[in-house]
Amino acid sequence: MSIFLSFSHINYQRQMTYKILACLFLYPLFAVVSSECETLKIAPPFPKPEANYKDVEIANGVCARLYVPKSANPNQKLPLVVYFHGGGFGMYSAFFPPHDTYVYSLVKKANVAALSVDYRQGPKNPLPIPYDDSWEAIKWVASHSAGHGHEEWLNNYVDFKRIFYSGDSAGANIAYNMVMRAGSEKLDGLNVNGIALIHPYFWGSKPIGTHESSDATSRLEADNIWLINSRNAFGLDDPRLNPLVDPKLSTLGCSKVLVLIAEQDIYRDRGFYYYEALRTNGWKGNVEIMETPGTHVFQLNFPDSKYAQEMLERISSFVNKP
Repeated sequence: MSIFLSFSHINYQRQMTYKILACLFLYPLFAVVSSECETLKIAPPFPKPEANYKDVEIANGVCARLYVPKSANPNQKLPLVVYFHGGGFGMYSAFFPPHDTYVYSLVKKANVAALSVDYRQGPKNPLPIPYDDSWEAIKWVASHSAGHGHEEWLNNYVDFKRIFYSGDSAGANIAYNMVMRAGSEKLDGLNVNGIALIHPYFWGSKPIGTHESSDATSRLEADNIWLINSRNAFGLDDPRLNPLVDPKLSTLGCSKVLVLIAEQDIYRDRGFYYYEALRTNGWKGNVEIMETPGTHVFQLNFPDSKYAQEMLERISSFVNKP
C-alpha cells in the first residue's frame, strides 16, 4: 500500500493530521469512516524470529496483539507492557506495521511480554470510547492475575506485580489516563508499576513554550484532533488532554513515570511541563525525562536510527529497573 511506502518520507505529524482530518470531515456527511482509514487498520504481520504473537479478542469490538518472547519460561515470569498506539484517536492500529515493529522491538530489547491494544476510534467512535475500550483491555488483563483467565500466555508468563503502560502520541495520552483511572478504580491483582510516555499528546487552550507560540498551523491541527474526535463535547482544557489543570494529578496510580520528548515536536513543551508538574505537585512517585533530537514520533519513521535505539534502551531499562 502506498501509505506504507511513503511513511518514512513524510513528516508523521502532518501526514497523520491531514489524513485524519480528511476522514473526520467526511463523517458528518456520510456517517462512515473513509475507506482509507479502515484499510490502514489491516496489515499482515511481519516475521518475528524472537517472539511468539497472537491476535486476541477482548470485548465490545476491542482486540489486541499479544507478544511473548520465545525464550519465555513459566518459572521466570516477565513484566507486561500494555501498549496503546498513536494516530490522533482516529488512525492506524495495533496492527499497523510501524507500531507492530516497534512493540516487537521493545519485547525483544526489554525481554517483556506486551499487549498492543486496538481500541475503537473516532469519529465513528468518539471520545471517550477510546479510553473506555482501553480500560476494558486493562480489566481483561487483570482478570488473569490469579492465573485462571482465558488467555494461557498471560496466565503462564506474566508477573502481575510488574505491569507497565506505554504508548506514543495519542496512545501516550491514553496510557496516562489509564493510570489516572487506576488511581481511583483499583483492579484486584494488578500492580501498575509505571508508564513510559513517548511524545505524549497533551494540549490546552493557551499556548505555552516556544513551539506552540511559533507554529500556528500545527497548533490548529492539534486543536482539531481533539475537538473533532470528541465531536466538540470536550474543551481543550479537559484534564484528560491538559493534565496541568487537573487537581487530581497527584493521585496518579503508579510509582514511576518516564516522559520521552523530542526537540522539534510541537508537544515537546507540554511533555516537559508535565514532568515538572509531577515533580512539584505532591505525587509521591519518581519521574524521569529523556529528550532527543527529532520530530514527533520519529522512532516510528526511523526505528533503526541512533536516537530511536537510545529511546528503546531507556524504556527497556525503565521497565526492568527494580
